Amino acid sequence: MIRGISKKLNNVFGLVLLTLVTVQAQAISPEALKQGIPSLAPMLEDVTAAVVNIRVTKSAPVSGRYFFDVPEGAKRFFEDLPVPGNDKQRRPYATGAGSGVIVDARSGLIITNHHVVEGASSISVHLSDDRMLDASLLGSDASTDLALLKVEAEDLTDIDFADVGSVQVGDYVVAIGNPFGIGQTVTSGIVSALGRAGINNDNYEDFIQTDAAINVGNSGGALVDMEGHLIGINTAIISGSGGSNGIGFAVPVDMVSTVMKHLERDGEVRRGMLGVTIADVTPELATALDIDMDYGAVVTSILPNSAAEKAGVEISDIIVEIDGKEVQGSRQLRNSVGLMLQNQQVELVLHRNGERKTVRVRIGDSNGGALVSDASATSSVEFRGAQVAAKEIGKLHKNKQLVVLSSSRGGAAWSAGLREGDVILKVNQQAITDLADFKTAITAEKESNDRRFFVLTVLREGRQMLLFIP
Repeated sequence: MIRGISKKLNNVFGLVLLTLVTVQAQAISPEALKQGIPSLAPMLEDVTAAVVNIRVTKSAPVSGRYFFDVPEGAKRFFEDLPVPGNDKQRRPYATGAGSGVIVDARSGLIITNHHVVEGASSISVHLSDDRMLDASLLGSDASTDLALLKVEAEDLTDIDFADVGSVQVGDYVVAIGNPFGIGQTVTSGIVSALGRAGINNDNYEDFIQTDAAINVGNSGGALVDMEGHLIGINTAIISGSGGSNGIGFAVPVDMVSTVMKHLERDGEVRRGMLGVTIADVTPELATALDIDMDYGAVVTSILPNSAAEKAGVEISDIIVEIDGKEVQGSRQLRNSVGLMLQNQQVELVLHRNGERKTVRVRIGDSNGGALVSDASATSSVEFRGAQVAAKEIGKLHKNKQLVVLSSSRGGAAWSAGLREGDVILKVNQQAITDLADFKTAITAEKESNDRRFFVLTVLREGRQMLLFIP
């Protein structure tokens, strides 16, 4: 009898083991399965070369020891380094380690966390083939905790981005990084949750949560799926001791991709705003407004002269879509708008008095103000990497002035000091009153061989300046 029970139990355990192997096998690459033993090694062989270790040097506060801004209980301490040639004078420095992911091998672009490189005086990148490269910082954004680096090197390996829309809770994932500075390490787990927020309400958050072990030093590393595609950049943990408690967070790759474009172009994220205050559609609010809806963002106030006001958005409107994407709540709308370009035209779908209404709106500046009136919204000129257009300045100005809408980091205009918001008064000492004058001035100068650069007189914060732009 006991023998029979034992045999049955063995059959049950065998079935459970077979089921577990089958489930795991579904997440393993075909190459690994051909070997007969489930393994992530073939996938990791292609992916790990795209994940790098980052070393930074930072000026530190004048005190006995120095540490980075990392979770409480996980702070690393650093020592002073003497200034060469003067033993008595000591200059404080701090060194630390983090991780990064090569996202564009041809251009040498690497994404990492803002907090890894914040305040760095020098940044170096250690590749998987033991090459050590100096890196330059193209831009950084504290609100998403992302930064973009650039290295000059050949034979780099980058990583493909996943379709984050297909990621589901329960999917197997792998975290790759440099925990505690000990070297590249791989851990595995599952997606524990999607759309996590509220860790820092001032930031733009839409985290992927995972139980894959993430520790200090993994910051900026990769969270990949079983196909080796990047689904997120590891950025934070919840821990009382600084060690992994199985609650790690990664910035989703769709947000990473959008922020990268801003950082590569401008060196920062110039966030736009609609100029509205919004709230989630709660059951209580739906009852108060007498609406049959359980999603969307309710407009509770509108700034005067804002992009939303000019587009015809009204108080109590419920925004349910932006550029074809459904809006579930206020945080989602804030994230979407905050990562759009200023002056970008988008389509909002509203519910108003029981009816569906579509309006087109141009994303305003960081204060919510409309940038360009509808009549001149499409009228702008590209000039040495900057976009110049005529717009009204302030409520009391009836006449339009020539304003720099954007100035791409690294362009000739940027390098010469031209910045977003500058008002162009003169070109080569000739007064400029409108966009037509500006076009004429720069066209004439292009055809002239007498000068090698433009001399612009600009107004910035009440002060006139001369800029020499090649």
